[in-house]
Amino acid sequence: MFFNFIDELRAAGIPASFKEHLVLLEALDKDVIEQTPEAFYYLSRATFVKDEGLLDRFDQVFQKVFKGIVGDYGQAPVAIPEEWLKKLAERYFSDEEMEQIKALGSWDEIMETLKKRLEEQEKRHQGGNKWIGTNGTSPFGHSGYNPEGVRIGGEGKHGRAIKVWEKRDFANLDNTRELGTRNIKVALRRLRRFAREGAAEELDLEATIAGTAKQGWLDLKMRPERHNAVKVLLFLDVGGSMDPFIKLVEELFSAATAEFKNLEFFYFHNCLYEGVWQDNRRRWSQRTKTWDLLHKYGHDYKVVFVGDAAMSPYEISHPGGSVEHMNDEAGAVWLKRVRDTYPATVWLNPTPERQWDYSSSTRMIRDLMHGAMYPLTLEGLEDAMRELTRKKG
Repeated sequence: MFFNFIDELRAAGIPASFKEHLVLLEALDKDVIEQTPEAFYYLSRATFVKDEGLLDRFDQVFQKVFKGIVGDYGQAPVAIPEEWLKKLAERYFSDEEMEQIKALGSWDEIMETLKKRLEEQEKRHQGGNKWIGTNGTSPFGHSGYNPEGVRIGGEGKHGRAIKVWEKRDFANLDNTRELGTRNIKVALRRLRRFAREGAAEELDLEATIAGTAKQGWLDLKMRPERHNAVKVLLFLDVGGSMDPFIKLVEELFSAATAEFKNLEFFYFHNCLYEGVWQDNRRRWSQRTKTWDLLHKYGHDYKVVFVGDAAMSPYEISHPGGSVEHMNDEAGAVWLKRVRDTYPATVWLNPTPERQWDYSSSTRMIRDLMHGAMYPLTLEGLEDAMRELTRKKG
């Protein structure tokens, strides 16, 4: 079973070495965890998963191997050992309760009983020990107590449901998926560059030790507190074809605001022109000249454009191509000015990367960005942050 587990992890793209396998077996041999499926799940996850972007993939593999559910990796599944179920029951139930649960039979029979009761039950049930409901000792439902329980909706109280890993709490952390606020923050941290500025406010332990050893008495050394010195200009495309991506862009904006102390943001529509704005309700009455931004913010700023780059090619290449106003200069001119002023510039595109080559405007924007266009996935955002870190203002 364990060798099959290792094979499935590797097939799913999760590094699983022989050394890690031995570590897991040694931990089991020394009884470092309780003999429960949940404890084994957390132990094996801690052993094999070194990148949180692989957490969801691990959950899928674990579910496949140890729950008998066929996954996407093509090998025959393995059922949960019945001794695990027995140990759960023996630990938490009296002899009389054990006899009642044993009457249900094997794991397969329990799951078959669940299926039948779902078909037979006609209304919500509260309490009891047979029907699917809440606050009872039936193996099926939630908020009750049964060691072999299968949660049906709601929140559990005891955290002992065998199907705990099916919750897949880390589903949005797969590096092939679009981002949520939490893992956007994780990716943005790659960009953070700390510098020591201002008054000495914290103890410099290494310098204190060195100074004390040299002087022969306690020689306290202080240093300025570390601050996030990264400066970011964020340009957000709004309206039109960006509407389906509102939630994702909101999450990115929320995460960026939390991660960067020096963040300035502005909105544009489709392509950058001579004016941008910070309040969409006053986009025509309170606009900021793009020229002013180029002269106000220093070359050390990192620039991030967020947009699907979906528009008429004329909006990029020709004066007067904007769908909203008469632009005297082409959008390409303004994008080039930004690139020339801020060498560290990237474009984040929420549209799946496989679709980019079907859009003329997307290809044009990507060329203007010198290839620095990245998809809004965890992997894409991390690549963008590495690009910004590599480029010096």
